Amino acid sequence: MTKENAKILVCDDSILARKSLTNLLNALGITNIIEAANGQAAVDLCIAEKPDVVFLDIIMPVKDGITATKEIMASCPQTKVIICSSVGTQTHLKEAIKAGAKDFLQKPVEGATLKQVIDHIF
Repeated sequence: MTKENAKILVCDDSILARKSLTNLLNALGITNIIEAANGQAAVDLCIAEKPDVVFLDIIMPVKDGITATKEIMASCPQTKVIICSSVGTQTHLKEAIKAGAKDFLQKPVEGATLKQVIDHIF
């Protein structure tokens, strides 16, 4: 799998945050992107679509990103979860990693930082 043919799920309750991350991914040559607006939708889409990578916010309605990460890891253990949040405390970071997340990005996500994470995954 290469980044160009990877399937990516972007999940954030903010449409602006989703579009911003999608645009950054597009600039890196990634175009197979699906979106979700809450943690439950992300879990459901992971089960149905089997994305290679999921970018998840922490604070969202219906289901938070930490809970969603646990459920995604339970049903799709091959999926790589990256937490993208503006509430990047040490506690959240530890919880995210413990839940199975591979990395943690501080919002707003910068293109160079995203490129490093993508290059590390692929």
